[in-house]
Amino acid sequence: MDNYALRTFGLTKRFYNKVAVNNVSLNIRQGDIYGFIGPNGAGKTTAMKVILNLLNPDAGSIELFGAMDNRLALHHVGSLIEAPGLYTNCTAYENMKRFAILKHSPDNEIAYYLRMVGLEAASQKRVGTFSLGMKQRLGIAIALLGNPQMLILDEPVNGLDPMGIKDVRDIIQFINKERGVTFLISSHLLGELEKIATAYGIINCGCLIEEITAQALNERCGYSVRIRCDEIERAAALLRAEFGIENPTVNNGFIELPCDPAVSSRINACLVKADIAVHELALLRCSCEDYLLSKLQTLNVGSGVGQYV
Repeated sequence: MDNYALRTFGLTKRFYNKVAVNNVSLNIRQGDIYGFIGPNGAGKTTAMKVILNLLNPDAGSIELFGAMDNRLALHHVGSLIEAPGLYTNCTAYENMKRFAILKHSPDNEIAYYLRMVGLEAASQKRVGTFSLGMKQRLGIAIALLGNPQMLILDEPVNGLDPMGIKDVRDIIQFINKERGVTFLISSHLLGELEKIATAYGIINCGCLIEEITAQALNERCGYSVRIRCDEIERAAALLRAEFGIENPTVNNGFIELPCDPAVSSRINACLVKADIAVHELALLRCSCEDYLLSKLQTLNVGSGVGQYV
């Protein structure tokens, strides 16, 4: 049985006549790094604010760690939404101390988390002198105060240079593996989420289009072969019989089918042996980005209720 850190049921938020979050049902397992992916304006930040009780939903409900009354459960959630709210005239240590008082965290957590995010040496420097990447790392350290079981991070690498992105990515992976912390991370940068996410929720226009595990996404984004040949219907039937391919796609004079690269030469040999002239055979790679774009371009986004596949 799955243990969920967070589930939402038909979550909806409107602003006047605009539906920012439309009937969204998320399913985030404990220990996941859940990539909440979609273009700018898709509804990611609004959904996160509703989950964190920063905005009131117009419909739907939220379950945190099995509790439907999430006010108490929110004590086990750390967050960084849009940008860290820091006191720029104070040092990194002083910022941590202020938030530690609010969260009733002991002083020993301050040094521990500053060291975890690589800011121990800069703890006595004014935050106003920090780079954007250092501020993001400090924001994550503050979110970790109180020993949360889940972190909700809104675009944590937005605007960072490659080194800053890697630093934040390494911190997230370390916390997830060493502490078992669950993450909900919003981003429009699939390439970065691909490196750490264990599951995804794809959202657009306020609607959840699909939830999918990283393993299932990788399986769908494999290789395929596209063939242009004579007697296309006979060729498709032959490939079904010889290779157990149930549904080769026949479209615009081409046959397209999922295919391991090592099998493509056997497919060609099979068709030639059957006296079917092969005019073109191309090995294609569907990237995760291609898959995402195809989902975002879906006209019928459905009810907004996603399920793992």
